[in-house]
Amino acid sequence: MSHGSSYSIGRSSVPPPPALSPGPARALAPGRPAAPPALRLLAAGVCCLLALCLVGVVFVWTQPGQWVDGLLLPRAERGGGYEQAGGLFGPATVVLRHFGQPAPLAVLLTAVLVVGVLGRRLLPGVVGVGMVLTAVLAAGVAKSALPRPDLAVPNSTTHNSFPSGHVAVATALALAFLLAAPGAARRWLVVPGAAGVSVIGAATMIAGWHRFSDVLGGVLLSMALFCLAAAALAARSGGDALRPPAGPTSGRVRRALVEGAVGLVVLVWAVRVLVPGLAAELRWGPFLAVLLATASSMLAVGVAAFLIRSVEFVGRARGIDKYEQTP
Repeated sequence: MSHGSSYSIGRSSVPPPPALSPGPARALAPGRPAAPPALRLLAAGVCCLLALCLVGVVFVWTQPGQWVDGLLLPRAERGGGYEQAGGLFGPATVVLRHFGQPAPLAVLLTAVLVVGVLGRRLLPGVVGVGMVLTAVLAAGVAKSALPRPDLAVPNSTTHNSFPSGHVAVATALALAFLLAAPGAARRWLVVPGAAGVSVIGAATMIAGWHRFSDVLGGVLLSMALFCLAAAALAARSGGDALRPPAGPTSGRVRRALVEGAVGLVVLVWAVRVLVPGLAAELRWGPFLAVLLATASSMLAVGVAAFLIRSVEFVGRARGIDKYEQTP
């Protein structure tokens, strides 16, 4: 009786091995295993903390650092403050006044949670909200605890404003949306997030609330918090996404650098062209400080998106079980 088998009796079902082509055999180099995402993010967080400490030490506690801060943001000719006289002072103070209110911050934090719920990433959304609140607390503690010595630098004061709380919150909000958003949507959040951080950073300097080092410190503080939070989430979810990005690492790095360069050019163009009279209203020092703050914001948000490019934060164990049950 036939059982429906198409294999002939007495013959092996294993196909013969393919013929080897002539030529010297070359051994394949063993692949180097990639570091786990949690470890990469933890290392990046430590580097951001070290960079934050270095910026604080150089710009707050050394004479050359205080001098550079004063060169980029000199004192106003009238009043003795650091506000930059001109048509941009009014809009800058309006932006800061509205951004610092509890209601807009609550709306933005709620939006982070909504993005997390819609993407089935409630825990990353909650962690993102906690990251923003931690940035507020950490910036306030640092400004109160760190002394700013009098190093006899002309036009410098002993009032410590490092790091900027407004910039830290703006950066943490942009990075919180990256945590809560799905992987495919993150690259579309880089330019809007960096633009928002750049506007807040520029406004704090134009209004005379913060120096350039304060803006850079706020960005680094939130970057460190983001990397540590993302490392914890990556360790909990199990590591890489189920579908890692295709292609060699060098190609992905080149593509990320090209996208970052294009985004930076767009932001600089927007700062130079779309904001009326920026170069005409500001002297070269504050204008250069705004451009450097824009570049720092773009670099930070772009690096953050690149670091979590292959992590979904949804828990890899469920995905593995699903794939293992598939026949």
